[in-house]
Amino acid sequence: MSNNDIAGGEADAYAAFRSELEDFARTACPPEIRAVVAAGQKVTKREYLAWQKILHEKGWGAPSWPREYGGTGWDIQQRLIFEEVMAEADCPPLYHHGLGHIGPVIIRFGTPEQKARFLPRILDGSDWWCQGYSEPGSGSDLASLSTSARLDGTDYVINGQKIWTSHAHEANMIYVLVRTSKEAKKQDGISLILVPMDSQGITVRPIRTIDGWHHLNEVFFDEVRVPATHVLGEVGKGWTCAKYLLERERLPPANVARLELVRRQVTRVVEEAAKAAAGRRDFSSLRYRLLLAEADVKGARVILANATDDLKHQRPLGVQPSVIKLLCSDVAQRLTSIALDAVGPEAAHRFLADDGEGVPGATWVQNYMFTRARTIAGGTSEVQRNVVANELLGA
Repeated sequence: MSNNDIAGGEADAYAAFRSELEDFARTACPPEIRAVVAAGQKVTKREYLAWQKILHEKGWGAPSWPREYGGTGWDIQQRLIFEEVMAEADCPPLYHHGLGHIGPVIIRFGTPEQKARFLPRILDGSDWWCQGYSEPGSGSDLASLSTSARLDGTDYVINGQKIWTSHAHEANMIYVLVRTSKEAKKQDGISLILVPMDSQGITVRPIRTIDGWHHLNEVFFDEVRVPATHVLGEVGKGWTCAKYLLERERLPPANVARLELVRRQVTRVVEEAAKAAAGRRDFSSLRYRLLLAEADVKGARVILANATDDLKHQRPLGVQPSVIKLLCSDVAQRLTSIALDAVGPEAAHRFLADDGEGVPGATWVQNYMFTRARTIAGGTSEVQRNVVANELLGA
């Protein structure tokens, strides 16, 4: 068999796989959930969990996990196709904290007992995770964190504060970076601990954000006791786990797939606004800005395809995750700016004055405000540019 025959057979297999996914997305995802996604509304735990249960029943609950842990065993290309098809069909993205973040870290660094306890509950949605990384004085310089954990018998006792904790008010588990030693250099004294949110001494306080959605919180730990068996990986080596997670956090195909979804949503908003205006406003400049954004989305897809091929062949990713993160953050902000201009300044004015209740276009005012944080969350754009500069220029 020639190489061309092999390549052709592989392409046919991927095409058949895409067709299967498209049929499933159209028939299995409930219309009321797809309507939330299509309208650009905030996807809540209700939609995430309902969709996760459907995918889990199908055997597709963890596209990136190996089969031995309940995953699909799909290759990188299949996972990319999955994300693309689900976004095109207005299906919710997978809830990232469990499936995309801590799940793979448990698979890589967890004990057999930890894998048996936590992985199945991520798959079926029994456990809903959040991330305890950032602190009031430790964001981009995460290794400077001060939340502490001291060993007391068979337990670790945690004291400190985490901030900007997404979904902490909905979660029943949190993975927390803590300082277990001050003697070594700062990265070597950090451990990663898995903590039930109903542990005595945990307090969650909401952070009110300008978009009007509740998604961020402060989490306080006051003498919180956790079994030492909940330490993930080696004590004092949690920085290794954190880096492993962050490298994958910035490269999931979902980043680009969701960006394509937002582009299509904004295109609809512009077209609907143009019809409603009935010639009273000129939308040509918005359509031009959409065209430029679409070009950047296509560019992000090319970079992702290259990174996907590198992962597939176990080549170093280099700065590609940082470049994709930078590009996706920037384009998401530009797209929601276009949508805000389409719905008009009156929508923003009424949203702020009326607290968003019943205001036409309010969803896109909220999206605009929400995406202001995209250049901060998951690693600020300034830090990502430094990463790229150091790699390319040796600075």
